[in-house]
Formats: sequence, structure tokens, C-alpha cells
Amino acid sequence: MEKFQEIERSIIKTYRKEIWSRFIKVIKDYELIEENDKIMVCISGGKDSFLLAKCMQELKKHGKIHFDVHFVVMNPGYNEENKKRILKNAKLLNVPIELFETDIFDVVSSLTEGNPCYLCARMRRGHLYNKAQELGCNKIALGHHFDDVIETTLLSMFYGAEVKTMLPKLHSDNFEGLELIRPMYLVKESAILSWAKHNDLKFINCACRFTENCSINDDGTSKRLAMKKLINTLRQEGKDIDDNIFKSMSNINLNCVLGYRVENEKHSFLEEYPKK
Repeated sequence: MEKFQEIERSIIKTYRKEIWSRFIKVIKDYELIEENDKIMVCISGGKDSFLLAKCMQELKKHGKIHFDVHFVVMNPGYNEENKKRILKNAKLLNVPIELFETDIFDVVSSLTEGNPCYLCARMRRGHLYNKAQELGCNKIALGHHFDDVIETTLLSMFYGAEVKTMLPKLHSDNFEGLELIRPMYLVKESAILSWAKHNDLKFINCACRFTENCSINDDGTSKRLAMKKLINTLRQEGKDIDDNIFKSMSNINLNCVLGYRVENEKHSFLEEYPKK
């Protein structure tokens, strides 16, 4: 049995409960994939997106729904070490990637004002959506996992002063006919890390030119990292903490909130409050 086959088997067998079953549940519960979809799987080079690629391959081989899939790596300007690692892992995992070049890092590095991370993220999205249209795809799959979802939930509350979360799917506002899906939505990061370690796989953590040291270490300064540390601390106090954060976003009691917003229209609890 070849290495990639052992890796595929580990997803279906060894990590059936922690990864495969959760992946299938997301696909079914949120109706992420339909007959004759053409899906572009975006691979950043990290553990999450490569596992997503393998799960999508397995679903295409063994699933009942017919769909086409393209595995795409966008190169925003990776250094040679990171680029080689991505290509090496794609070959090892037997993922037939299509790599296309962009000048995102060059453009962002020329900025003297503004937020480089915000611009980089916007440019990445634009290039990916354009590539999906070029390939004739109607859906883009990203590797965001369970921990990303609950971290985003807390980030929105602590730093955005609003209650919202990362959705399992959403339509693009700027690219008609394209939908974003997140098939790893229920898969916990601990399971992904365990899967990678079990198969002795080494992935890049961060390929940003401006923070290249985080391909090995995280500098500990990001707000998302702070949320990750907070959640890990809370997990030690109660094993259901992370699940409760997640479940709370589908169990909002509008009778006990000060207000809410639908599109740009704001509502207050006073609108329904009974007057004496």
C-alpha cells in the first residue's frame, strides 16, 4: 500500500469519528454539495486545506452525489521553502493541484499606509473567485474548521461588539453564481493535528512573507491566537465549553437580548416590551 493510500485509509478508519463522520455530517446537514456541482478546493499549504482536499477526494470516490472538483493553490509570493513544501506534500498526498501565480505579496509590501493584512485578504479572495469563474466552478471550498468558527464567534463579541459567527456556506456578493462552502466546519483542530502527526505529515503553518517566522513558531501577538488560548483554558474547566459556544449560535433567545439587526435594520427589545 502506498503512503497516500495509508493516509486515505486513516481518514476513513482511524479518524472516522473525529474527521470523516463530522465531514459527512456537515455536507448533509448544511446541504453543501449538490448534483453536478463544480467545486474549487483552495489549498493554502496548511494541514486544514490539505485534509479538506483528501476528504473531498474520498467523497468523490465513494459518495452518491456526482460532482467535479479542482484542487487549486494560489501563490501570493511564497518563499521557495514554503513553495517546495506545498508541492512536496501535494505529491505525497496524491492531490493533483493546479498552482497559479499572483503578485499579492509584492503589491502589499509596497504599501506605506493602511492595513496590509486587510488588503492581502481582499486580494486573495478576489484572485480565488476569479480563478473559480475561469474554471467554470460554482462553489469554492475552504478549510475552516470548528475551532475557527468558535474563535470567530468570540472575536466578534470581544472586538467587534456584535454577535455573529462564520457560516458553513454563503453566496458571494460580488461574484454572481459563486458560493463559498466550509466542509470542515465541525472538525476540531485537535483531530486534524492528531491526523497529521499519525501520518508523520509536516505542513506550513503560515506562508505570509511579512511573518515568515510563523511557519515554525507563532509570535503570540494575534487576537485570534488569544482566543485560541482562552478557549483551550476554558476547555480545561469544562469539556463541553467549545461545543456550547458553537451551539449558542443556533440557539439565540431573542426574548433575552437588548437588540438585533436584520440587514441594516436595527431592532430593540423595547419594540415588543409590554407597557403597563
